[in-house]
Amino acid sequence: MREISFGQYYPVKSFVHNIDARIKILITLMYMVSVFFIVSYTTFFCMFFLLTIIIAISRVPFRIVFKSINGLLFLLIFTAIINIFFTSSGNVLLSIPLGKLAINITDQGINFAIKMALRFSLLVLGSSILTFTTTPTELTDALEVLLKPLTYIKIPVHDLAIIMSIALRFIPGLMEETDKIMMAQKARGANLDSGNFFKKIKAMLPVLIPLFVSAFRRADELADALDARCYNASSKRTKMKTFELKVTDVISFLVFTALIVLIFLDKYYIGGVVQAPDLGGFEVQGLDIFVHRLIMKITG
Repeated sequence: MREISFGQYYPVKSFVHNIDARIKILITLMYMVSVFFIVSYTTFFCMFFLLTIIIAISRVPFRIVFKSINGLLFLLIFTAIINIFFTSSGNVLLSIPLGKLAINITDQGINFAIKMALRFSLLVLGSSILTFTTTPTELTDALEVLLKPLTYIKIPVHDLAIIMSIALRFIPGLMEETDKIMMAQKARGANLDSGNFFKKIKAMLPVLIPLFVSAFRRADELADALDARCYNASSKRTKMKTFELKVTDVISFLVFTALIVLIFLDKYYIGGVVQAPDLGGFEVQGLDIFVHRLIMKITG
């Protein structure tokens, strides 16, 4: 649980922290959609390079940001393995016989697994930067403003924004509570670290049950506190801080929009798949074709 950093705000002054929360949410949504349209390793490299620059500008330590991937490393590896074994197209590199059947590991399967792992990493890192540089209150207010048109069709936008804000605030508390419960159970002789996968899952029951009880108790206390303060008694609530777009916000949005356009051009305009004999017949795609030809020309 200590490895999970998603949902935690890192208080520091930086250019990224000062960007309008509405712009950051829009950029993050565009980013998360565009990640699934990346087809070339060159574009993947550009995205990781851009994220590195953004993290450096945000002044959030790289160690803390990349901890968000460490907490989901098992899921990342599991997804990659599934893609390797269940992609049948391409040249067969290894065949594993299983009775009358055989599992083939192909070059395209490995290629697809690597790209899925890269996409997953980009998604986690990008969303983590949003929560690291934006307070839950700013996220709530920005989301409410962006979804305000839905109020005309009687959707409770304010309630949805409050739910998201509370959920983000609960993440660090639940992680801390889980750590305390695990330490308490270990002090009582519980063995949570040894055994196979299924034994470890079974050993987590003494942790999960108190955690759920504690979470429901906190929810009840929070609901009572909101009622005691007559929260939402007025339909027109005011805010302490109001959003004002700055020139830097518009420039940031335009720069990132240009990058999104590049991703779609890479997929739909440049496109194409070319066999690379010097790479064992491996297929290169999109901007990788240009980079591969450039390298071949330089190396003669």
